[in-house]
Amino acid sequence: MRPLYLAGGIVAVGLAALGAFLPIMPTVPFLLVAVFCFARSNPEWEARIMAHPHWGPQVRDWRERRAISRRAKVMAIGAMSAGVVFTWATLGFPYAWISVAVLLICGSWIATRNE
Repeated sequence: MRPLYLAGGIVAVGLAALGAFLPIMPTVPFLLVAVFCFARSNPEWEARIMAHPHWGPQVRDWRERRAISRRAKVMAIGAMSAGVVFTWATLGFPYAWISVAVLLICGSWIATRNE
């Protein structure tokens, strides 16, 4: 199982790296998956993510308190709102309703997490 967790962690870090540069793709959720996988396969890499000066505090907040900072909440909900506008502008309705549903469901969940 250890090689599968290692592979999953590497893939998750790759997706997190993409998310750091693409405005619509999240970063921290993929880092949470990577930390989960590395905790079971490579504790040194887990520690490196947890010690990262930018991403580490967000991962630790979630892991310890299930908390999302207010800034991260605003950024996430803002990105989902931009996704609704982008979907509406490029694909129109009824496809924009999918983005609206994601915004309402995920945005509500994010907004209700601890800070």
